[in-house]
Amino acid sequence: MPKVNISLDAELVVEVMVLAGVGSPQDAVEVVVRDYIERAHRTEARVEATAEGLREVETRPRGQEG
Repeated sequence: MPKVNISLDAELVVEVMVLAGVGSPQDAVEVVVRDYIERAHRTEARVEATAEGLREVETRPRGQEG
């Protein structure tokens, strides 16, 4: 996999390292990025399930009215 080099504020990276419990700046940033991606996928799945549920409710035939 190709690698990307970026520069970040040292205090920001140290805080992430402490919160993530990792000893390497590289690992800390990777943990944050992977977590962000996983959360996005979970959110997409919930939204999709909700939309599917709404479609099922909308397509049910209505009973005799009036």
